[in-house]
Amino acid sequence: MAMEPITGQDGRNRSLKPLSKLWPYVMRYRGMVIAAVFFLALAASTTLSLPLAVRRMIDHGFTASDSRLISDYFAMLVGLAGLLAFASACRYFFVTMLGERVVADIRRDVFAHVVTLSPSFFDRSHSGEIISRLTADTTQIKSAVGTSVSIALRDTILSVGALFMMVYTSPKLSALAIAAIPVIVVPLVVFGRHVRKRSRRAQDMLAKATAYASEQISSVRTLQAFTNEHLVTNRFGEAIETAFQTARGSTVARTVLTFFGVFTIFGSIVGLLWLGAQDVLTGAMTTGTLGQYLIYAILAASSLGALSDVWAELAQASGAAERLTELLAEQPAILPPANPRAFPSPAKGAIEFCNVEFSYAAQSGRSALHGLDFRVNPGETVAIVGPSGAGKTTIFSLLLRFYDPASGKILVDGVDLREADPAALRSRIALVPQDSTVFAASIAENIGFGRPGASRKEIEAAARTAMATDFIDRMPEGFDAIVGERGMTLSGGQRQRIAIARAVLRNAPILLLDEATSALDAESETMVQKALETLMRDRTTLVIAHRLATVLKADRILVINDGRLIEEGTHASLVAQGGIYARLAKLQFETGATAFQAAE
Repeated sequence: MAMEPITGQDGRNRSLKPLSKLWPYVMRYRGMVIAAVFFLALAASTTLSLPLAVRRMIDHGFTASDSRLISDYFAMLVGLAGLLAFASACRYFFVTMLGERVVADIRRDVFAHVVTLSPSFFDRSHSGEIISRLTADTTQIKSAVGTSVSIALRDTILSVGALFMMVYTSPKLSALAIAAIPVIVVPLVVFGRHVRKRSRRAQDMLAKATAYASEQISSVRTLQAFTNEHLVTNRFGEAIETAFQTARGSTVARTVLTFFGVFTIFGSIVGLLWLGAQDVLTGAMTTGTLGQYLIYAILAASSLGALSDVWAELAQASGAAERLTELLAEQPAILPPANPRAFPSPAKGAIEFCNVEFSYAAQSGRSALHGLDFRVNPGETVAIVGPSGAGKTTIFSLLLRFYDPASGKILVDGVDLREADPAALRSRIALVPQDSTVFAASIAENIGFGRPGASRKEIEAAARTAMATDFIDRMPEGFDAIVGERGMTLSGGQRQRIAIARAVLRNAPILLLDEATSALDAESETMVQKALETLMRDRTTLVIAHRLATVLKADRILVINDGRLIEEGTHASLVAQGGIYARLAKLQFETGATAFQAAE
């Protein structure tokens, strides 16, 4: 379940520096920031003015000569309370909206970046953990931007302002209070770093558990068919328990941090209050002044205490920001060149592999293709056959430029794919994979995925060509029927025909068929084969096939074994050669087997 490419910096950066990566997102909404800071400052300044009114009320409002002043002071306090409530409410509104807006932008940008990453990234990464970063980590950031940062600013203003007023009220007591600040603040910073490290680990553990759950839920039918509910429940429980133990370590660290902060802060207040009481008894300080000083001391202490909690929350958000930053820092392995070479127009569909060598990163010791050389002429239909693992699907992946060959080159219409824009290349290719992807949307939306913006008439025409309307028309909602996650409400043959309709709609000059009829029964296969013959007309078509019926009408057949082209020709010529193709064909005819790979 590990996801090494984007978790490599765990614990190495223990500051809040990763939060600075959020600044560009925050500054997109300067109006909200200015409003939030204004009301935050207004609330803080109003709070700092309250002790002054309390002191005057105590020193002057309770004397017989100024008895009417007490009503005026209380009215003033009510007015300040109203202003404080208004400013606090406005601050809450603007910072919350800012947090929601920033997180929405981050989620959009992270998703937009992830879908541009090359397949090699997903070969080594777990999709469930990526989803965790889009959800759990961004929630942490929303809490930071929408709450924690504003609270930290408010408490910083209150603590600094209260300390200033404490010095103004009583320099003697304040000197003692300021001397105690390093004793309080330094441990908060040290513990805060420790909390951040543990929070990062807890987030990683939770992401791994989420990834495992996502994988099992998406394959729940297979899970239940093999009665492995108990097995996967235990494994998920172990993953959750590991995440819990890691989170507990983080919580223990925060608990120690909170205890130390609260005890030292309020212990200092008690000591200052005792010293102030001595000054009142000697007449060096009035009762109102002591009350004013005490309120400022409590404000400073509570603000510093709250900063310890906020620091821990910001540390958690910093871990989340670091993880998202790592994900955003991932660069696609396949990038368009600075000045891409344009494909000729109109497209011809010529394909050429020139001495291509390729191996997957996860199988660096084993080459998937060895010196592969072949050419497909415009409009030609070429079948690719061979045992499982021979490299057939790899040819399609390279042609789509999901990967680049280690050596050699691949040409489409005379253009080296390394010199072309991958998007321009893929726009000329329609793919029907063996394992058809159907989304949790309507049938019309699934077919329309082949060419965004296609009209409803075009979508329906594509479905008719793919012989899909027979089952679509039987559905109560027709083309508007929702097919469920991964098309679970459809049969394999129905999903395959939707994929074929998608390719029909794309209307590309190059067609890639990866055993496109493998999931169909005999009757459906006959209908779809006719549809494919119409679709293949005047198009360059590469067909990965295991069934002889699929390849008999091909112009040429390429036989691939262990990444090498070992035979080439028509069905009749290859049978006459008596090589590997002849053996596979004979075995299939004699046994009725449907898969070439079973023969190897």
